[in-house]
Amino acid sequence: MHLYMNPVANALIALLGMLALIGCGTNDKGDPRAEPPRDVVQEIISYPVGGVLPNDLTWETNNEDPIFASPNAKPGGTFRAYVLAFPLTIRRVGPDSNGSFAGYTRAGFLSLVSLHPNTRNFIPTLATHWAFDDDGKTVYYRLHPNAKWSDGTPITADDYLYTLDFMRSKHIVAPWYNNHYTTQIVNVVKYDDYTISVEGGSAKPKDEILYEYSMGPVPKHFHVLDQNWVRENNWKVEPNNGPYQFSKIEKGKYIEFTRKQDWWGNDLKYYRYRFNPDRIRVRVIRDVNIALQHFFKGELDTFGGVLPEFWHDKFKGKDFDNGYIHKIWFYTDNPQPASGMWLNQSNSILSDRKVRYGLAHAMNIDKVITTVLRGDYRRQHTHHEGYGDYSNPSIRARAFDLTTANTLLDEAGWTERNDLGIRTKGQQTLSLRVTYGQSHHTPRLVILREEAKKAGIDLTLQLLDSSISFKQMLEKKHQIAWMGWSGGGLSPRYRQFYHSDNANKPQNNNLTNNAVPQMDTLIDQYRAATEKTDRVELAHQLEQMLHDTGAVIFTFKVPYTRDAYWRWMKLPEFRGTRVGGLFNPMGGQFWIDELERQSVLDNTAPETAPVSILDTTYLSE
Repeated sequence: MHLYMNPVANALIALLGMLALIGCGTNDKGDPRAEPPRDVVQEIISYPVGGVLPNDLTWETNNEDPIFASPNAKPGGTFRAYVLAFPLTIRRVGPDSNGSFAGYTRAGFLSLVSLHPNTRNFIPTLATHWAFDDDGKTVYYRLHPNAKWSDGTPITADDYLYTLDFMRSKHIVAPWYNNHYTTQIVNVVKYDDYTISVEGGSAKPKDEILYEYSMGPVPKHFHVLDQNWVRENNWKVEPNNGPYQFSKIEKGKYIEFTRKQDWWGNDLKYYRYRFNPDRIRVRVIRDVNIALQHFFKGELDTFGGVLPEFWHDKFKGKDFDNGYIHKIWFYTDNPQPASGMWLNQSNSILSDRKVRYGLAHAMNIDKVITTVLRGDYRRQHTHHEGYGDYSNPSIRARAFDLTTANTLLDEAGWTERNDLGIRTKGQQTLSLRVTYGQSHHTPRLVILREEAKKAGIDLTLQLLDSSISFKQMLEKKHQIAWMGWSGGGLSPRYRQFYHSDNANKPQNNNLTNNAVPQMDTLIDQYRAATEKTDRVELAHQLEQMLHDTGAVIFTFKVPYTRDAYWRWMKLPEFRGTRVGGLFNPMGGQFWIDELERQSVLDNTAPETAPVSILDTTYLSE
């Protein structure tokens, strides 16, 4: 599941475009995908110039870092991938937009700057240059004069002013965005059509300012903001600014993207030799084991092998032995996703901290790692690991300890047991529902469920379609949510997950309904701090406070990516970058040899020795 929605992080996922739908139904007035009437577009006027540009600004850019793709790359071909569930919408904001397909949906919307995946320096994207104000909270941007929306409309300062109006609108039904573009981004000023400034709510270090205020624009000419916006834009294709565009949507079956041959960014340095496939087709295959069979037939180009049962047991056979299918284990060096059990503290049972602690001590996570996960994964201890100084290495997750678990649950009043050995308190049974969205996680949860019974805890496993499960979590209808949030960014993010402003409200990321006034205070101080030393200290305190709440039981981390791939899929000599994503369909460094694809599928390609690659270039431990 995706997660924190910082525009720079979104820009690192390479980019999809959204222009037109082909073969997906009629485009008449009754179709929600129909484009808005041109007379509506023509009624929108330009924003006036709102300020005088300071004449003493020091403009910066970065064209000095190395490219991170291969000159050997060859464009062309079709990349074939899959997802487990069809998205509930293709809107990038609003209800149901933050699901597992969000990475595809948002990848087509570039931000002002992005992060180089190896050096982690800022590089130009929609902005060519940037400059800082002395107030510590304002950054100026020069916009790329050639940048265009996928319908050919130029991207100008007006789009950024409109973005502020759009993201603050109640019509988009997006509380996180409403808040962020009110309290964190407080103003956008237009100096001319291609120069703007973005002002934040508080002073920050320069790198954080640039990261936080690298806005992704919204096309002013496309949207009509009213009470019908969510419904009417569920399947309407919004113009984007990246290299790929929607070309087909077959609901419930597949979504297809096509590369724009005349994309405005083709000649930019950091986009060279990337976005090589002409077409990307994403099929819906609702079971990962069925998807694997499609891969073995050559109908999918790659297959993720992070799951041990695939890497060790299922990535075998003649196509591996004869070198037709390769394997790669590639270590990364980037912030870890936060994976675990998110406890809804609004639940009457889980509102008791001693119960939460007892539950944590009853989770035999190490047994899951050593058995189902073959020892490949590692225990995660805090929300934010892999963030350098910001991470708090002194915190250790609560270990499996039945003696401690039983003592805590007794102290919480769960002293009696029924005939099945499950604890009771009055007329209530210590039974909790675990909601999750991927069937391959079932063996892990079965072990945890059986081990928890030893402490008198009954865990009921609720497997739902991945989109439906996440929707239930966002609506705060879960008791325990089993899921992970994507990592990323320069520093940890706390407000969206743990501030009381997001507690007991739908469509935000505070899945634990955490509401601790002291934690709110630290979160606000952390966001306002301008010195890194202060931010690091506050981050350590926040991680400790989160640990003390017991609101999340963190489980596993995986500091690498593993893939099986047909040998027609080509990687550079350096294989990948620090952030991994070897076969990221929307922006990886790979390319496709269609002639070799045909020869392999025809069984006319020469056989080779098996290929299994271990790359530890970015191994950090």
